[in-house]
This record gives sequence, structure tokens and C-alpha cells, in this order.
Amino acid sequence: MKLYTIGFTKTTAESFFTRLSNAGVKKVIDVRLNNVSQLSGFAKKDDLRYFLEKICGIGYEHRPELAPTQDILDAFKKKKGDWVAYKQRLYELMAKRRVDETISPLEIHEACLLCSEDKATHCHRRLVAENLNEKWGNIEIIHL
Repeated sequence: MKLYTIGFTKTTAESFFTRLSNAGVKKVIDVRLNNVSQLSGFAKKDDLRYFLEKICGIGYEHRPELAPTQDILDAFKKKKGDWVAYKQRLYELMAKRRVDETISPLEIHEACLLCSEDKATHCHRRLVAENLNEKWGNIEIIHL
């Protein structure tokens, strides 16, 4: 099973949509808490859904249950929190939400988790992908 991740900041629309298309992504799963971001002109939910379909033939789905809560996000971003603590809190939240039971492996095969961070290094999309791999196994995670 393949699961991709991508961020949209610090990139052009051309590069963003080309990477998704070239990878063979079938669906983008938006894992942002707030998907009406002004960080990039093409990343607001309705515009993104339209562009993905028209440019690449890729589906779009918003899954806020895969996003951290505002307090978890603020503790890490605004208060310059510890990455290990952030990861632990996010994993606890995913367990509480029973994400590995409410999402099926078929739903994420050849899908791409989307958030705003340009790199997956310190991003929750990477943690979501890794957590699902720990629960299910056999997921090849590819960061675009």
C-alpha cells in the first residue's frame, strides 16, 4: 500500500499539481484543521477541490479527525513546544478518535495526506502516516 504526503507552502501551483499527478495520486486527503487557509492561493478547500479534479483528475476529501486540535497545535507552534510531546499528544488523540478503525486501508491507498507545511520533517501529516503504518503495517510512505 502506498500513502503519499504533501504540503503546499513554499511551492508553486505548477509544482504542487505536477508532483501529485506524476506520483499517480488518486485522492488528496486534507488533514488540516482549518482548510480555508490564505497561505496559498490554490489551497482553499473549494478551490483546491476544483483544481485537483480539473487539472489532475484527483479526488478531494477533508478529514479533520486527522488534524490536531487547536490546543495541541498552538502548544507546538505558537508556544514553541517540544516535538516529542507534540507527537505523543497527537498519537493519543488519534487513539481516542480510533482513527485506525474509522478509516480503512483502502481509503488511503494511493491517497495523499495534505497540510500546509512545506516539509514533512515536523508536520502532523507525517505522524498520521507513520501512526497508521504502526497500526496496520505494510504502508510505503512517500513524501512529495
